Amino acid sequence: MSPLLSRRGMLKLTGAGGVAAAAASLPSAASAAARTWRATGEEVKPLAHFDGVMKEYMQARDISAGSLAVARGGRLLLARGYTWGDDSVAATGPTDVFRIASLSKPVAGTAAMRLAQEGGLDLDAPLAELVDLEPLPGGTADPRLKDVTVRRALQHIGGWDREASLDPLWSTIQISQEAGLDLPLSEKDVIAYTSGMELDHAPATEYAYSNYGYLLVGEAIAKAAGKSYEDYAVSDVLGPLGIARMRAGRSLAADQEGEVRYESKYTATTVLDGSGDKVPYPYGGFNLEIQLGNGGWVASAADLARFCAIYDAPDDAGILTGKSIDTVFAAPETGGGATHYGLGWSVRPVGDRVNTWHTGSMPGTYTFLARSGGTTLVALFNRRSEGDGLDWSEIDPKLWDAANRVGTWPTEDLTPIYF
Repeated sequence: MSPLLSRRGMLKLTGAGGVAAAAASLPSAASAAARTWRATGEEVKPLAHFDGVMKEYMQARDISAGSLAVARGGRLLLARGYTWGDDSVAATGPTDVFRIASLSKPVAGTAAMRLAQEGGLDLDAPLAELVDLEPLPGGTADPRLKDVTVRRALQHIGGWDREASLDPLWSTIQISQEAGLDLPLSEKDVIAYTSGMELDHAPATEYAYSNYGYLLVGEAIAKAAGKSYEDYAVSDVLGPLGIARMRAGRSLAADQEGEVRYESKYTATTVLDGSGDKVPYPYGGFNLEIQLGNGGWVASAADLARFCAIYDAPDDAGILTGKSIDTVFAAPETGGGATHYGLGWSVRPVGDRVNTWHTGSMPGTYTFLARSGGTTLVALFNRRSEGDGLDWSEIDPKLWDAANRVGTWPTEDLTPIYF
């Protein structure tokens, strides 16, 4: 049984609410007989059965591109790229990058904790002291905004609730129309509009998953660090680990390099200009440029496994101290229990260990990352569920079943090959 099975259904992660979408007429798919299954990357015989898990999962869901990384104790043991397609579909390499959606949140939480550890950021400082929360002209800020701290935003107890009102990052056309702002909206536009809304809950009284809170955290990190959030994360979190492929994602294919092709059966009205044109949902149906804090990074599975060395081998990684890691995984002042949300991670204490994980979803992307007992698993895919009736979360127990089947873990560290 998966040690993280209890997470299933806990969170409704990065959704596509607020953006109108319609089914697209896609090019006819190649017949199953014309497709081939391809795997790239260093083969590791003791872990070969992981290939079978990915093959079964991807073929059942018609996923053309996937990637898997397995690490243990901070050592990269497996990095593979998978392709299910005809000859016109380029083979997925083991270091090809994918949009990682809400797997971006552990990056934000780690960056905030690193900056706090260095004395550059007070996690309990009100966001209003770090970010301009002035509403648009004529608007009135909720006086409770002063009680929203960096820590509370990271733990999703800041008071914003997309189920009760809206998710501003996925409602940019609505915001543009209501506020008379030109598309594409900037981070400042979204913040000014949302600052004029009443909070859905008093801060620290209720857990409610909020992408918007992570936008503000990214802005707070930038203010405290004196450089952009991306630059700080690269220089102080990713760079020291040799992670050079991770970067801020872009909405359009023309601005992408070394990135897989994202697939969706839906089209949407572009949010990148006011033309009203219909576009493939993953390419302009949402504005990835303003979502770095909550879901905008692109990375390979191997990059994310290497990132987890911060927690799996903290002495070697040298990014966070043990005390800081405890802070990242600590229960919030409200919304705790058997499973809770820390600083960018879902957390479940089990005996003397802590299981942590996150998933991510946006049009054209489904992602999974989990850590337990020293083992880290990362799987990335170039499409998500779109009314297919299948259980996409079963990648979780399937990969843990594969991990539990390993008799003797290999000792060779593949990190020098890929970093």
